[in-house]
Amino acid sequence: MIKSAAHPLDHLVLPAGSLDTVRSRMASLGFVVAPTGIHPFGTENACVFFADGTYLEPLVVGNEQAITQAIAAGNVFIARDRLYRERLGEEGFSAVVLGTGDADADHRRFVDAGLSAGDMLSFSRAFTDTNGKSDTASFKLAFAADKEARDAFLFACERVNPPKIDRTALQAHANGVTGIVEVIAVSDAPSARIEPVSVAAGSVAARLEAGDEAVRLPNAILRVVTPESFERHFGLATRPSPHLRFQAIVFSIRDKASALRALAAGAIDHDMSGNDIVIAPAPGQGAAFILRETP
Repeated sequence: MIKSAAHPLDHLVLPAGSLDTVRSRMASLGFVVAPTGIHPFGTENACVFFADGTYLEPLVVGNEQAITQAIAAGNVFIARDRLYRERLGEEGFSAVVLGTGDADADHRRFVDAGLSAGDMLSFSRAFTDTNGKSDTASFKLAFAADKEARDAFLFACERVNPPKIDRTALQAHANGVTGIVEVIAVSDAPSARIEPVSVAAGSVAARLEAGDEAVRLPNAILRVVTPESFERHFGLATRPSPHLRFQAIVFSIRDKASALRALAAGAIDHDMSGNDIVIAPAPGQGAAFILRETP
């Protein structure tokens, strides 16, 4: 049995080449996309928020000079984003973010476990809702990664000053998605790559069939599976790698028929795998999206 974790899933980071491409793709998928957010260190995002409190963070390079300066100053978030893009390209799925009430304690825990990916990061940025109302959001981040990891990382995110913004309109997606229920990573050796996931979550991993591994969070499951298992379950091929690579996001939907109508309206190609609706990655969508009807 997988033990429940102290840290819930907060959000997922999806590198992208263009926010215009992100907005077009996400709209075709039936998602509402938030106004552009600008970080003080050169990146920009266009988030997709869900009713369960989780969200997607598509991330683009906005100001190359600011990014170079941030990397030189030791900004782990930006350095990891650049490393991901250099290795795997502009589109993808680079990081899983866990919610925390004490990022400082998490940083100490990561250091003690030998899995700290570098110095903590604190920053603030403006947040605007669909009606143009603005507030300031502040965050404190603590980073974890396997010492050999180049293609994925995790971090604990403390929302120091959550913005007082009504997100109801941003969460009303035409496809009926209400939240994230699973995150799926792929590796040739899941048991060798589960540790940073387990440490970041503060939860013990459990062995699944065929050597796959999983960590249960309070609000989602993080799985590390073999390429063969990934293809068997979702019909999607992925390149073999000994490293940890985040590949797919499983979303909860209210009604499969409504989701299929939204995909048809957006002319989105998809396949069925059992009761799952499988949407392969595409420009503006760096991961496979799996829509799953949940009670």
